[in-house]
Amino acid sequence: GLIAARKRKDETPMGKRKYNFIDLFAGCGGLSEGFLQTGRFNGLAHIEWEMPMVSTLRNRLVQKWGHSEEEAQKRVVCFDIQKTEELINGKWNTATIAEYGQYNHPSVVEKGLKGLIGRKRVDLIIGGPPCQAYSIAGRAQDPNSMRLDYRNYLFESFVKVVAAFRPKLFVFENVPGLLSACPGDTPVKERIYTAFSEIGYDILPPNELKSAVYCAEDFDTPQKRSRVIIVGIRRGSNMTLAEVYSAMSNRKQEKHTTVRDAIGDMPRFRPLNTAIRTPRGNISHELVGDTNPYTLHFPRYNNKRDLEVFRVWIANKMNYCSQQEKMDFYTSVTGKKSVHIKYRSLEWDKPSPTVVAHLQKDGFMFIHPDISQLRSITVREAAILQTFPIDYEFIGSTPYCYKMIGNAVPVNFAKHLAFAIAMTMDKK
Repeated sequence: GLIAARKRKDETPMGKRKYNFIDLFAGCGGLSEGFLQTGRFNGLAHIEWEMPMVSTLRNRLVQKWGHSEEEAQKRVVCFDIQKTEELINGKWNTATIAEYGQYNHPSVVEKGLKGLIGRKRVDLIIGGPPCQAYSIAGRAQDPNSMRLDYRNYLFESFVKVVAAFRPKLFVFENVPGLLSACPGDTPVKERIYTAFSEIGYDILPPNELKSAVYCAEDFDTPQKRSRVIIVGIRRGSNMTLAEVYSAMSNRKQEKHTTVRDAIGDMPRFRPLNTAIRTPRGNISHELVGDTNPYTLHFPRYNNKRDLEVFRVWIANKMNYCSQQEKMDFYTSVTGKKSVHIKYRSLEWDKPSPTVVAHLQKDGFMFIHPDISQLRSITVREAAILQTFPIDYEFIGSTPYCYKMIGNAVPVNFAKHLAFAIAMTMDKK
């Protein structure tokens, strides 16, 4: 069935103060949603530069969290964080207004984050810069190993916002590949350590950051998704890194949620004998039964060859074949060669592999485990595997919905992280 959040005694917000946060690189809101669900945090601002994600997060603040349309437009700022000074202080120049002005509230254009936040205290800054430049898979496919990618240095903008608002604590989430990324002469993890140290924040030393890698499957998430959680504490704030990481580790769950637990009860589909052509695209599947109450839950089109690939793959349990056998299978199907595995099916009684933004292009690495359906996962199923609530609305084209979901932080993982942080801050 659909995942239900597990309740604990320490999750009762009654009588406890709320902490204010800013979310940088907010995407469609996975990290913010997890923090808001605890009842312990208030989002002052959410920064994101891609409009479908901005629209999705604004809509969520209105539909779920009680903000007016105007307030949501103010709080979710559509902006390129690399223009950090304008983001913080406002007074956007003519070119910036031409690019982003129409998407934002006039007060943000004029006064920036400082005007938006006013005298409110910023307790926490959270966020995860785009991970493609740090990802080992991304580096393997780039001829320059992503050394020239501007995203290697987006952490510098994160540092500038932290320096401007001086929160007690920050959370910087990213892929474990960050720990080995070295776009210049100095490893990224050392650059990050130095940059935060210079503005008065302590993080784990570079050689200890491996201990800050957590897997979402240990935190009520039906997905093997490892991330490094870099926590920074402002010097003199009477907290320790050990307290935060200990609180997070103590929330690990021994029992893992599986694909079956997450999407086993979703409405089913069957492949059509003949595809249907429509003005909005071809359709290769039909609903089994009469009821499908979920939005964004309909299979993408797959041709006859794809359907046969899905059937053969599942029937022969090809997930367990050697890498060479998988590559040979791809060649036999397409006539092309690749050094990368191109097909994979989910397995009912295991967590899903990491849900990725590549789903916007195809679903061949996310074949549904039910051989009678012969399809890849739907947008809604991808969202459930990322533990977005079933009523979470994603605004954008189908490819864009897959992209924003794949780039998000799993909501349940974020929620556990938020509780760990709230418990640590409560003690101080």
